Amino acid sequence: MTTREAVLEALKGVKDPVGGGDIVSAGLVRALTVEGGAKEGAEGVSVRFVLEIDGKHANVMEDARSKAEALVKGMDGVTSVSAMMTAHSKKAPPDLKGAGGGKPAPKGPERVPGVDRILLIASGKGGVGKSTVAANLATALAAEGRKVGLLDADIYGPSQPRMLGVSGRPDSPDGKIILPLRNHGVTMMSMGLMMPEDQAVVWRGPMLMGALQQMLGQVQWGALDVLIIDLPPGTGDVQLTLGQKYVVDGAIIVSTPQDVALMDARRAIAMFEKMDTPVIGMIENMSTHVCSECGHEEHLFGHGGVAAEAEKLGVPLLAEIPLHLDIRLAADAGAPIVISAPESAQAAPYRAVAKALVEQGLA
Repeated sequence: MTTREAVLEALKGVKDPVGGGDIVSAGLVRALTVEGGAKEGAEGVSVRFVLEIDGKHANVMEDARSKAEALVKGMDGVTSVSAMMTAHSKKAPPDLKGAGGGKPAPKGPERVPGVDRILLIASGKGGVGKSTVAANLATALAAEGRKVGLLDADIYGPSQPRMLGVSGRPDSPDGKIILPLRNHGVTMMSMGLMMPEDQAVVWRGPMLMGALQQMLGQVQWGALDVLIIDLPPGTGDVQLTLGQKYVVDGAIIVSTPQDVALMDARRAIAMFEKMDTPVIGMIENMSTHVCSECGHEEHLFGHGGVAAEAEKLGVPLLAEIPLHLDIRLAADAGAPIVISAPESAQAAPYRAVAKALVEQGLA
């Protein structure tokens, strides 16, 4: 059986052309995932890993990457291999004589290894359906053939395990690397997987930030086209930490048409502007309600408010999503509407947004 340990052992046969030794001992192999096989009910095994290299040695390391990919592809039972390179730059030594008093310059935002893009799903206030949008958008992108991760960063109120039908505690083979769980084509991590459903997270800011950085830096995300981050509502510590420490490619703001929700959505947009995070667009959730008995349409929270706000702010309106029982039932059952009823009118807005993001190269 092809295991993670077996793949690592095989990769020790590939020489590190820069530092000598092999690429495993040199610590170049990152984000290794081994999926499929008889244990998971699949015929073949899919292997993905990243070689984290010094950018100036990219040409030299390409040969090692090709050899590593070919070596793993030749292992019994392996049907697909994806080996990517990601570059990091070496830190400059601190200026001991400069005006900084010998302190090294603070590091700027960095990429998460193996993750091409990070998209944030945000809202100014709670209760507007942000997490439902995040779950449906992640599964819709997976249906478009993208390699998708979903990080539930709403640490005080994690809901993605329920919405994606994921349960069980993530493994950690070495006490450092955390292996995320996967369902509906989405690789997912949430604080909700680490503690009982009825237990509250009572943490101050520093503990919150530590957990967030662990879930980004120590989770073995693998090679992803896009990592969707379901943010907590508001403009707090999690949003600030993400903007300061990680390269974020864009944010999508979710709001109902209600005036109170729009006030808070404006604050969220203003925060992202201060952090130089591009706002990709806005989604009007709970836009309208159609009675399942008589067909009468009502705008319970008003209508068109998000469209007007988006036009005023100069950002696109990505979708108007109805308030519909099937969307709520699907999320509670652990199979978002995009999965449980992909051809339905309720799934159509999510699928349209996912397709547009792919076409624009944003996901």
